[in-house]
Amino acid sequence: MADTAIPPDTAPHQPGTAAPRRPGRPPAPQRPRRRPRSRATAGTGRLAALLVSPTLLVLTIVVLYPTLMALDESLYGTKGLDPKTGFISATEPFVGLKNYTDIFTQAGDRFWNAFWNTTFFTVVTVSLETVIGVAMALIMHRAFRGRSLVRASILVPWAIPTAISGLLWKWIFNADGIANVLLGRQVLWTADGFSAKIAVVIADVWKTAPFIGLLVLAGLQVIPKEVYEAARLDGASALQQFWRITLPLVKPALLVAVLFRCLDALRMFDLPYILIGAQKGSVETLSMLAQNEASNVRFGPASAYAVLLFLYVFLIALAFVRLLGADLIGGVGGTKKRKSHAVRVPRRRVREVAA
Repeated sequence: MADTAIPPDTAPHQPGTAAPRRPGRPPAPQRPRRRPRSRATAGTGRLAALLVSPTLLVLTIVVLYPTLMALDESLYGTKGLDPKTGFISATEPFVGLKNYTDIFTQAGDRFWNAFWNTTFFTVVTVSLETVIGVAMALIMHRAFRGRSLVRASILVPWAIPTAISGLLWKWIFNADGIANVLLGRQVLWTADGFSAKIAVVIADVWKTAPFIGLLVLAGLQVIPKEVYEAARLDGASALQQFWRITLPLVKPALLVAVLFRCLDALRMFDLPYILIGAQKGSVETLSMLAQNEASNVRFGPASAYAVLLFLYVFLIALAFVRLLGADLIGGVGGTKKRKSHAVRVPRRRVREVAA
């Protein structure tokens, strides 16, 4: 075996020591050593869990427990006569999924009518409220004399309780009310029919459009003025500034407002109940249907309607967040999107700057 000649100015590499630097080569940058997970991170996690635990406890009591109780109640039928005693039985019979099958068979017409009414009110009212709310926000955001008075007058309908606004619009839509006086014809707004739907839509849009306007106004106030000044210098028109600057930057606030309004409209109950009345097929919603079953001491079918409404609201909220990309909590999707729009400097330009 031939002997290996080692230059006199080099030393053998020892494990655990840095490799010797060759003459004429710059020293290699030292990599930072990985530090073990500090105890402060674990302590922060425990503190966060401790602070969130009361909220989780409250949500469990007021949300999870009633939901499970409604799901359990939907598996029982109504109390009937006991053949042995001739009196109403003390317990409710277990019927399994019969209440759900009855909804889609015996009570199918009424259920689907309430389902389509709920969907119609949600789509129409939220669409109109979004357009009107954005217009209100743009008006309230402009600087002019009397802006505070305009803001206060726009927000008044949102401050009025729904029951009071229902009675107010019932007076307006009376046979001899202001609405018919302005139209010059007699329309039975509060009777059953399509006019009743229009009355509910008008009253709901009047009341809750300021809510969307208020949230969009909060989004408008965080947009820097320098962005609009730069757009004006580039020759962008007012419409281009709205589509290219205003709308994209207020999108998170607008999506939150639309999501809240969708969930609220899907649970609509008090306004059509007060304005039009109970058991009116043209305006009966799923919430009104569940309340009607409960008022007739049919708690099992009422719970089944409530569970179906809960699933409907949950699926709409989930689809809204997933499909429309609502970055409500600063999730991963929003981070990727920001990375894709990052400014990329060409390598050639980097070399020129370095030279």
